[in-house]
Amino acid sequence: MEEIKSSFFNEKEIIDVRRSILIVDDEMINQELLGNILKDDYEIIFASDGVDALECIKEHKDAIALIMLDLIMPRMGGVEFIGRLKEDSDLRMIPIIVLTSDKKSEVECLKIGATDFIPKPYPDPEVVKARVNKCIELSEDRSIIRSTERDNLTKLFNTEYFVRYVHLFDQHYQDISMDALVIDINRFHMVNERYGKDFGDEVLRRVGERIKQQARKLGGVGCRQGADTFLIYAPHKDNYEDIIERLSEGLAGEGKDTPDCKINLRVGVYYEVDKSLDVERRFDRAKMAADSVKGMYDTSIGVYDHELHEKLIFSERLLDDFRTSLEEKHFSVFLQPKFDVRPDKPVLTSAEALVRWNHPELGMISPGLFIPLLEENGLIPDLDYYVWEETASYIHACKDKFGFSVPVSVNVSRIDMLMPNLREIFDGILEKYELTTEDLILEITESAYTGDSEQVISTVIGFRGEGFKIEMDDFGTGYSSLGMLSNLPIDALKLDMSFVRNAFSEKKDMRMIELIIDIADHLKVPVIAEGVETEEQYLTLKEMGCDIIQGYYFSKPVPEEQFDSFLAERTGK
Repeated sequence: MEEIKSSFFNEKEIIDVRRSILIVDDEMINQELLGNILKDDYEIIFASDGVDALECIKEHKDAIALIMLDLIMPRMGGVEFIGRLKEDSDLRMIPIIVLTSDKKSEVECLKIGATDFIPKPYPDPEVVKARVNKCIELSEDRSIIRSTERDNLTKLFNTEYFVRYVHLFDQHYQDISMDALVIDINRFHMVNERYGKDFGDEVLRRVGERIKQQARKLGGVGCRQGADTFLIYAPHKDNYEDIIERLSEGLAGEGKDTPDCKINLRVGVYYEVDKSLDVERRFDRAKMAADSVKGMYDTSIGVYDHELHEKLIFSERLLDDFRTSLEEKHFSVFLQPKFDVRPDKPVLTSAEALVRWNHPELGMISPGLFIPLLEENGLIPDLDYYVWEETASYIHACKDKFGFSVPVSVNVSRIDMLMPNLREIFDGILEKYELTTEDLILEITESAYTGDSEQVISTVIGFRGEGFKIEMDDFGTGYSSLGMLSNLPIDALKLDMSFVRNAFSEKKDMRMIELIIDIADHLKVPVIAEGVETEEQYLTLKEMGCDIIQGYYFSKPVPEEQFDSFLAERTGK
């Protein structure tokens, strides 16, 4: 690029904080006239046409406060230059003063995005200075406003200002149907964990830029709501497949350090929103649609419909009734026995505490419905504590009745693991029910170790130091490396139930079980297989080297009073 700089511009100086003016004109005399007028207040950069100017802006875009633009130039004239500049969401904010003697061109340029114009021949130098200063001041004021209403990383609106714009859309387009979209990045926390925060931020910037572009094309507005959640509000469109494709394509880039990184989006759409709902509820519905396709590999778009609406009403009912049900003990602890299959005859070795909700009006509610709901709404620690207490109370009663009990494993969620007083809670339960750490086994899912891993591992080490046994639940569904596992404080690996269920129809799941058993051998810990229902599964898993079996083959989860029979059998009572 051939760039002409004035004699009073020091190339070695770093141009800073938008105090430079780019003068784009192919006539040297015009460059000198304007440069001499403005040189005392600003650094001046010259370009001879639109092509040179675009190159110059790429180099100094953070320093340029204003562009002064001639219209008639070789290679690329002023009108084309303005059009090119406005295509870039960052550069389009730089104000432009058009230099022209043609009244018709003045109006045309203002229409396509110029900020102001100065006529040729140039007026009094003080008039030129005043118009330049005013133009820059207005631009800086707008920048300050933008900085308060936009997310720093993606430059999208923040939630507060997004809601304001949604209300403006509703006011101005009362007769137009609008859609609400929620866009989530699948397993984004693992992108940060594996490739680092800098790469994660770059992905967020790319998504933000694309959402800004697509929202503009749709005639709507975009927003970054949370770490990896984005919103779009736009006039109704029948199908968003093409939009999602543009948002998703090549998001991971082609970095040499991330060759195997795949970034996938999932989208929830609430078509033709009910404008009587507040903005938060509209996007709650879109969020529910996005969550409905979570974990699916054949679709990335969920739609809010009547079925999801009914599910939402049902979910709200459960959330409303949760506290009362907890207080009135509508939740019950069921126990499923675990058998050590290494001896010739299986031996009852422990049990798992599983919670059931017998709603007084809705009847028995599946844990698959209420547990994820409580997790999403931050209520699972309350239910977990209830289960821990009920389980401890039952073990105490068994010791009184039979003179002994088997250890019972209780689930400890990822949220629980982040509680600073978790160990004190368990210590209090043991003391209250006169138990030891041998009576309760703590089941912690593999995924809990992969997020906030240092804190989780530290907590687990503390528990093991007190004498608690730790089982890693749902093993094989997370992202633990063998190196990481070698350092984890665990006493057993528990196969995810899906592997057992699919192993006899999917070869890859059978191979996964073999691999996990090998890993357990390496770590010198037993393998527990849950979800075992048939004799074929039982015999095969035993032959493969599983140590402990749990599932309907031996017993379904049963109420506490029925579990007594397993203990009675051991005592002969």
